[in-house]
Amino acid sequence: MTHDAVQILVVDDHRENLVALEALLAPLGHRILLADSGRAALKILLEEEVALILLDVSMPDVDGYEVAELIRMRPANRDTPIIFLTANSPSAAAVFKGYSVGAVDYIFKPVSEEILISKVNIFVDLFRRSRALLRKAEALRQAHAELDARVRERTEQLAQGNERLKTEVVQRRRA
Repeated sequence: MTHDAVQILVVDDHRENLVALEALLAPLGHRILLADSGRAALKILLEEEVALILLDVSMPDVDGYEVAELIRMRPANRDTPIIFLTANSPSAAAVFKGYSVGAVDYIFKPVSEEILISKVNIFVDLFRRSRALLRKAEALRQAHAELDARVRERTEQLAQGNERLKTEVVQRRRA
C-alpha cells in the first residue's frame, strides 16, 4: 500500500467476484477490503474508513439496496460513495432505486475494467481532496484559536499596563 493509498470496500456474495475485483484493483496500490455479505460490510465500516464502496446488488442475506440504506443512516458513512455492481439485466427502475438509496453510480456486469478503474480513480481523488480540505480547515481553526488566545493575552497585558499608568498618574498628581 502506497503512502497516499486509501481503503476500498468490495462487497459481493460470490467469492470469485471478490477475487476478480481485488485482482483488478490491486495494481492501484490501495488496500482492498473484502466482504462476502451485507452484514460483513457493515461490520467493516464500523472499524474502517473507506474512500469508496463497490456493492453488489443481489445478495442473499441483505440486498445491496438495504445495505446502502443502512450505510447512509450512519453519519460516518453518509457521504461515502457507493457504486452498485450487478449482473441483473439493465432496468431503469433498478438504476433509479440504486440512486434513490444513495448510489453515485450503477454498473452492469460484465464490468469494463477500464471504466471501473477510471471511476475508482475519480472517487479516490475526490476522497483525497476532501481529506486535504478537512486538514486545511482544521489547521485554520487551530491557527484562529491560537491567534484569538494571543489577542486575549495581549489585551489583558495592555489592560494591566493601563491600570498601572492610571495608578502612576494618580500618585504623581498627589505628589
